[in-house]
Amino acid sequence: MGKSAVSVLYVLAMVAVIVGLDILVFRHQFWERLIVNVGVVLVFVGFYLRFMKRP
Repeated sequence: MGKSAVSVLYVLAMVAVIVGLDILVFRHQFWERLIVNVGVVLVFVGFYLRFMKRP
């Protein structure tokens, strides 16, 4: 599997987690949802930089 395909799957997984949390947990809380979404993105970026980025 190519690097671009893995990146696309990674971004799709991140979007699925964010949308799932928004729908299941934080449907009517705007600020909490925004904070959690930013946190999820930061966690995904951290994992990407740590495990998926090739030197």
